[in-house]
Amino acid sequence: MGRLFAGLWGGLILAWQAAPALSATDLPAAENLQAEARQAAHNGAPLIVIYSRKDCKYCETVKRDYLQPLSQNPRYRDKIVIRQVNQDGETQSLSDFKGAATTHARFAASEKIKLVPVVAFYGPDGRKLADPIIGARLPDFYSSNLDDAIEQSSKALK
Repeated sequence: MGRLFAGLWGGLILAWQAAPALSATDLPAAENLQAEARQAAHNGAPLIVIYSRKDCKYCETVKRDYLQPLSQNPRYRDKIVIRQVNQDGETQSLSDFKGAATTHARFAASEKIKLVPVVAFYGPDGRKLADPIIGARLPDFYSSNLDDAIEQSSKALK
């Protein structure tokens, strides 16, 4: 019985170590961009994708201070779909806008993401609907830049 318990405990430790580290600010990871963008467009809004890395303190700020609160904002609550693509997610599987299998890291590279955070706005076909927000711009203007990009993207969907 002792060996069985030790084996189970060891397996749990290995599984925990292999699991990707999540921070309290992580948003839902992108899994199927095609379906997620269709869902957002059905709601009349863009798919919002934040490109992030585990070691990026500016990414954490953007997620915590701007993107997470959007889901509580009555203006966006039932419309927006936000997904996170991890630039350092070499083993994190993803289905791209055409339904092809890839990884988070390969998709970020295909979108020419070099520095993070980048917040991008997509339509159901993967078309960019507004200029991405690159970096963690001045805090006084970030919310209005985000609102403007969502508004521009929503209009482009119509």
